[in-house]
Amino acid sequence: MFKPGRFGHSFPSRMNNPWISPVILAVMFCAASLRAEVKLASPFTSHMVLQCDAKVPVWGTADSGELVTVEFAGQKKSVTADAAGNWRVVLKPMKPSAESRSFRVAGSQTAQPVQLDDVLVGEVWLASGQSNMDFSLSKKVKHFAGVTNEDAEIAAANYPLLRMFTGTAAKTYAPQNNVGGSWQVCTPETAPAFSAVGYFFARDLQREIKVPVGILTLAFGASTAEAWIRRETLTNDAQLKPMVDRFDAAVAAFRTNPPAVVAPPRSEDVSATNTAPAGRRRGSSGPRDPVQDQHNATVLFNGMIAPVIPYAIRGAIWYQGESIAGGAAGRALYPQVQATLVRDWRKLWHEGDFPFYIVQLAGQEADSNNPLVREAQATILELPNTGMAVATDIGERKNVHPKNKQDVGDRLARIALAKVYGHKIEFSGPMYQSMKIEDGTIRVTFSHADGLMTKDETLKWFSLAGPDGKFVPAEAKIDGKTVIVSSPEVAAPVAVRYAWVNFPDGGHLYNAAGLPAAQFRSDAPKNLKF
Repeated sequence: MFKPGRFGHSFPSRMNNPWISPVILAVMFCAASLRAEVKLASPFTSHMVLQCDAKVPVWGTADSGELVTVEFAGQKKSVTADAAGNWRVVLKPMKPSAESRSFRVAGSQTAQPVQLDDVLVGEVWLASGQSNMDFSLSKKVKHFAGVTNEDAEIAAANYPLLRMFTGTAAKTYAPQNNVGGSWQVCTPETAPAFSAVGYFFARDLQREIKVPVGILTLAFGASTAEAWIRRETLTNDAQLKPMVDRFDAAVAAFRTNPPAVVAPPRSEDVSATNTAPAGRRRGSSGPRDPVQDQHNATVLFNGMIAPVIPYAIRGAIWYQGESIAGGAAGRALYPQVQATLVRDWRKLWHEGDFPFYIVQLAGQEADSNNPLVREAQATILELPNTGMAVATDIGERKNVHPKNKQDVGDRLARIALAKVYGHKIEFSGPMYQSMKIEDGTIRVTFSHADGLMTKDETLKWFSLAGPDGKFVPAEAKIDGKTVIVSSPEVAAPVAVRYAWVNFPDGGHLYNAAGLPAAQFRSDAPKNLKF
């Protein structure tokens, strides 16, 4: 005797066919009822912040042909999943809202809709780079981290309208669809794990604009800029293609001789959560998996950036530069790499030239933080809608991870407040404009120069050179919005520099807003514009 099955199939009755195993029946029924439940992409979780005043893409997966409906804030959008099971809708622009609302996604073949809770609408920024962006508020979370006045800062971190998504570290050979992580409401309990720069930037921003602020933190210690750029873009650039070629050759070589046992990560500039295996034979000097090396091209774009595109954002903040690979040649190429990253991310997000603000490296007695690196970083200002927070004055002599992240966040937030949100505030320290030789001295003119001052007894770090090109320390005096530089050793000066050392300690030039002057050299090459 046969009875109709659940989906129209006929299965033997166990009552009349005792030989049929319960396990077989279970497998048969499960196989018949398996479905790809409707799912949201990884940036979409409870407590998220959606970008205000902009179109908001929402995407995910479902069964091929399944009708997917997204409902939020009075909007209802439906779409049919394509042959690969992918779907996407776009919500209309929404006004900022601190109202905690539900976000619902239903599928025509999915029994239980997906519901996210406590969703806000406000300003969303992407925070990326290497360890100084990954640097957490608490040293208990990452061994190299922990900000100045850590305990007090964490105790005060009670900002329910500030949310952060911290992406799980992932380095991969091919672009991924998902990255681990979830949105967290800022409380003293959750804040210790937040990116310190991201937190202080968002906190200062939220205090001023009075709307929810969300930060997508996707950062990895010791990473190079090229690790965050997609393959197609690098290979289409003759200058950058060798990065991909070297990576591919290393991957091919490694795959012919893979390690027998995977070792723990190397002790390096990597956070406690960045635990992707180093891919080396334990106890040997065997090859390391190139895919798990954050210095290699594309690997972090593939694992961490690709999965969140095109989550709607207002802009990006970036703190990277200590890990430029290739020595002097790598530094010379960095302006091109940095500009390529900015242009490509903007192209991929389809949001135009969205704001992109960087942190210029802090001073440190290390070649990784030398003035040529900072000069290469500053070329970003040649791109539209960019900004640079100077941190030369807040470095630590022997520490690549300075703990004063409060000033970094404040300086980034000032740029955003002035350039994006229309606040009439100073957002930059003094910037070199020009020089004029006057009776054996050089007068330097700056922009952003209201109230030039130094916080110490003596203004330091200016140097002069004569026709022989040899720079010597010089005396500097503030005169209105200019600085007059002189030296008894240079009777006929032709060039002037400021802060052109790895670690300028004290004696910095500031404006009335307390923002430091950026380093400069009047004798800079003319080919630094990109």
